[in-house]
Amino acid sequence: MGEFDLIRRYFTRAPTKTHPPQVELGIGDDCALLLPTPGMQWAVSSDMLVEGRHFFAGTDPARLGHKALAVNLSDLAACGARPVGFTLALALPKADEAWLAEFSQGLLALADTHACPLVGGDTTQGPLNLCITVWGEIPPGQALLRSGARPGDDLFVSGTLGDARLALEALQGRTSLPPTLLQATRQRLEQPTPRIALGLALRGVASAALDVSDGLLGDLGHILHASGVGACVDTSVTIKLIAASALPESAACHFNPDFLHQCTLAGGDDYELLFTAPAAARAAVAAAARASGTPVTRIGGIEAEPGIRLINAQGQPVVHRYASFDHFA
Repeated sequence: MGEFDLIRRYFTRAPTKTHPPQVELGIGDDCALLLPTPGMQWAVSSDMLVEGRHFFAGTDPARLGHKALAVNLSDLAACGARPVGFTLALALPKADEAWLAEFSQGLLALADTHACPLVGGDTTQGPLNLCITVWGEIPPGQALLRSGARPGDDLFVSGTLGDARLALEALQGRTSLPPTLLQATRQRLEQPTPRIALGLALRGVASAALDVSDGLLGDLGHILHASGVGACVDTSVTIKLIAASALPESAACHFNPDFLHQCTLAGGDDYELLFTAPAAARAAVAAAARASGTPVTRIGGIEAEPGIRLINAQGQPVVHRYASFDHFA
């Protein structure tokens, strides 16, 4: 099977009812043709996944296809943009038909869910590497940015934190989990949920936002740096976010609290939305959570003094050395 046979068989599809009108021409020419909706801005993001760095060798190909697109859609969610289309640059050691069938199924199923078609890309032979660029649309002036947090704002996070890190610790042999718990946390690691609906609902409500990819504290630091502010985070709330999803309370007590804090505060691969909003907007945040069907938890607040301060349930300072993921650290 040659390169172009591969593209035709696994990645070329006829337009469907969910095909957005902004895509005038997709796969088949040197360039895709996209037609911006009048009065809208493009939101564009790229992410690369490299075998051995971002995912284990032998990862289920359908889950890998899902995650490759999900991490890009998560960036659109953090900006409050609606997906329009994406490109895929794919390096493969060989043209494995069974692997390609499963990978494309996982990739395109998520694309269909968000009406975000594959419009082009490239394939080549080499170490397994996936790079996706995604396009979305947003009205001018409504993008959620990192630079809008202000002292007095609340700090929120969607969903739960720490599940992916817990799975990673188990898969790397640093902790043990019952099979059902490993299965649940591994699904969060390998099939994250992009919070597109919440991002759209937070337009005009959130003051700043990003998605949690490298760990809560590290990613929060990006908002604080861009906004010129600091934050206080209640660790008694954040530690409950992992117990709420992966760990029943009866199981959570078997783990060292410091380990659970490591998972929730610096775990990475959560792909939840971390955002700020004025205290007066709490009802609007709750309405956005309900409208999008996404749980949202207030975990702290924004302060004028730079830096991140952690407190416990009694309001006492928590000394920590939690560090988020950095590719070059």
